[in-house]
Amino acid sequence: MFSVSRFLLFLGIIATTVGVSVTTNLEGQLLFPDKTPFNITTRITLNNAEYSTYSRSDGSFVIYDVPPGIHQLDVQSTIFHFGQVKVQLLEESLDAPNCLEYAYPGAAKTAIKYPLELIAHATYDYYEPKRGFSIFGLLKNPMVLMMLVSAGLMVGMPKLMEGLDPEEKEQMRKQMAAQSNPTEMLSQMFNMGGDNAADAGKTRRERRRAKKD
Repeated sequence: MFSVSRFLLFLGIIATTVGVSVTTNLEGQLLFPDKTPFNITTRITLNNAEYSTYSRSDGSFVIYDVPPGIHQLDVQSTIFHFGQVKVQLLEESLDAPNCLEYAYPGAAKTAIKYPLELIAHATYDYYEPKRGFSIFGLLKNPMVLMMLVSAGLMVGMPKLMEGLDPEEKEQMRKQMAAQSNPTEMLSQMFNMGGDNAADAGKTRRERRRAKKD
């Protein structure tokens, strides 16, 4: 009976030992760009907030009871930008994890020492500075471009009309006057097909003679 009780006790100890998971604590410190202690209390998360903690007044932090595996550490600061860290914890070397830092999204990985020393790389800018007056900014405005084109046409139209024949000038004046009258402009558009078909086989001189006659 005594041997049986000792055997059952031995089995209980083994079951308890197997059931206990091996974990460790991750330690580190946050630093300003000039490497002074980061004295702003900041949340540090592991695996998208599966584990989390807050930094102390000297920038140090501890994440407790982290199991072996590959973990992603992020510093949730709204003012300073810290790199993302991948931490590899091996069961046989929990006290010496392999740590890789990605300073920015898409940046090359950099091996860093443990305990972690995470330096702020930059600050976040949430506001765009107000721009001063710029002539090039006006040229991007569609209304300004339309005004410039209209002014160019007003200046260049007389020069274009100097090289035209009197009859062509008269015809252009009629067209410009018709544009101010929508009804007359539509009537000219519908009659344009018939006039062009009738005058297609005539030369300019023949058309002039026909107008004189």
